[in-house]
Amino acid sequence: MKMLVVIAAMSVSMMVAANAQAQEALAKSSGCMNCHAVDTKKVGPAFKDVAAKYKGNGDAEAKIVTELTTAKGHPAVKAKPDEVKSLVKWVLSQ
Repeated sequence: MKMLVVIAAMSVSMMVAANAQAQEALAKSSGCMNCHAVDTKKVGPAFKDVAAKYKGNGDAEAKIVTELTTAKGHPAVKAKPDEVKSLVKWVLSQ
């Protein structure tokens, strides 16, 4: 039984890690990483700093998606609208 729990936990961890890698790859291909990094400030703030700024803010996701898709307060992004939503969720999860 313990082995089953360990295997399940490892499987979940691997899926989370794979999703994080996929999101980071999408951020790179969309040009986000030209100005941002996960944990250090570049031209723009680190994604971890963005997540900390909006922590507990229920409308943060919608606000950031709107800013990115309308190019208000942020340069226009190359990603499709559904990709932007996915990237914003990933950034806020940092």
